[in-house]
Amino acid sequence: MDRKPRPLPLPPVRRAAWPVGLLVALCFTTLPLFLALSPGRPTLLDVWQQIGIRVAVHYDDEPKPSSEPSDSPLESRDILLGGLLSPDVSESTCLSRYLSSLYRKASPHSPSPYLVSRLRKYEALHRRCGPGTPLYDKSVRQLASAHNSMGLAECSYLVWTPGNHLGDRMVSMASAFLYALLTRRVFLVDMAKDMAGLFCEPFPGASWELPPGFPVHNLTQLRRGSEHSYGSLLGAKKISNDDPVGVRSESLPSYAYLHLAHDYQLPDQRFFCDDDQTVLEKVNWLLLRSDLYFAPGLFLVPQFEDELRWMFPATDTVFHHIGRYLFHPSNKVWKMIQGYYTSYMAKFDEKIGLQITTLARNPVSTEAYFNQIAACTSQEKILPEVDPKVASSEHEAAATSSKAVLVISAQPEYAERLKSMYYEQATVTGEHVSVLQPPGAGNQPQNHKVLVEMFLQSYCDVSVVSGWSTVGYVGHGLAGLSPWLLLPPRNQTVAHPPCVRAMSMEPCFHAPPSYDCRAKTNGDLGAVLRYLKRCEDVDNGLKLFD
Repeated sequence: MDRKPRPLPLPPVRRAAWPVGLLVALCFTTLPLFLALSPGRPTLLDVWQQIGIRVAVHYDDEPKPSSEPSDSPLESRDILLGGLLSPDVSESTCLSRYLSSLYRKASPHSPSPYLVSRLRKYEALHRRCGPGTPLYDKSVRQLASAHNSMGLAECSYLVWTPGNHLGDRMVSMASAFLYALLTRRVFLVDMAKDMAGLFCEPFPGASWELPPGFPVHNLTQLRRGSEHSYGSLLGAKKISNDDPVGVRSESLPSYAYLHLAHDYQLPDQRFFCDDDQTVLEKVNWLLLRSDLYFAPGLFLVPQFEDELRWMFPATDTVFHHIGRYLFHPSNKVWKMIQGYYTSYMAKFDEKIGLQITTLARNPVSTEAYFNQIAACTSQEKILPEVDPKVASSEHEAAATSSKAVLVISAQPEYAERLKSMYYEQATVTGEHVSVLQPPGAGNQPQNHKVLVEMFLQSYCDVSVVSGWSTVGYVGHGLAGLSPWLLLPPRNQTVAHPPCVRAMSMEPCFHAPPSYDCRAKTNGDLGAVLRYLKRCEDVDNGLKLFD
């Protein structure tokens, strides 16, 4: 009877290596399991995806991918932005969703696998609990009662209400959606009349618009001190944060209003405290009004810290990713964006966005502010200087390269002055500079014009924006660019230096809370976390950086 040959003994080096292999195996099994099972930590699936192991999972309630033709010209492009966007939206219903990124340079900032996973799970939640579903109808009936008589419902909601102009609204919407992601709430938008037809629906197979007939009326009239504001509820002892863990959901009001606008005060600012978030978690409906980019404040809440780090390993990419996920101009608005870019911007070698906003509370003359802008673009080599002795026509034919300056401002004088300067005089570098200004609103709604301008700015290679401008923040945030910030005037005098390079592409949180929840006293929140600093353009503002 033949015997199988015995295997050769392992070389001594391999024998000595087996404890190391065992240790590595234990790390890859027990550490992710520990993280996944710990409170507030990602799931095991998310852990594997974060360390680079791809796992295919099918959710029964997710729709099958739309059947797009395999020979589509978009197939070879990363139109889904590294998985940030779901493919389950037809191209024809929202052209900008798949085409807008093609007008920008490819972003070097990829979304984390965990953020991608959370977005897909959120979309499934929105389809299950959003408007038109039985669970939504059940929750609305519960909202009509005085208290959470049914306790915690299967679905909870965050309703965003508009305030101020479009730039403020977009940065606050991005912050509110991030909060909904962190708290597993369905994000709904009380779409104002002046926002009708502005954006596509961002969530596949579901609507983010608050349906008519909502039991709480006059949402836009909610203000600081409103009866149902969180601060007022605390003051009236209708909500207690003394024992946040012990608070029963049945004892809480059916909804609370979160006032996070620029004029908020304590105790509304306690929204950013850990204990208060534990209480708010048990309120099924939260209504929120804000004109601020309050996303940096969410990093101050200890129970959110870990998940935020998993979502955004690079902490200066929050708006870049959330903004590109949420905001897709409607086909009507996209037609204006695409038409202007193709006709006027596409042919230039370099495109520079110049977004100019003047502050009414600290005015300077148009001439003085224009000189500040010119000093900034000259000193930082953003635009070439002109030779007053040589007419531009003498060098036009021999121009080595072409630059376009897209001037976005409510005051046309700035574009006219810049246009006159480069039209009449040649540049010392031999470059040809053209000055562009998008047309006025005409018969189009004002917000359509503003959205067009923000997206055109996001297609520029360099961004120069006025300090404090949320319109500017949106443009360079979508582009993924750290802008040059024109510092605001002080004492009715232009700033020196005229501009600084921003430390990150993140918008500034203009009015962060003054109360440090960890220290339980007022303090400098710019010194609490290593990735939060004071803004360059707003003295008391907070900004995320990496």
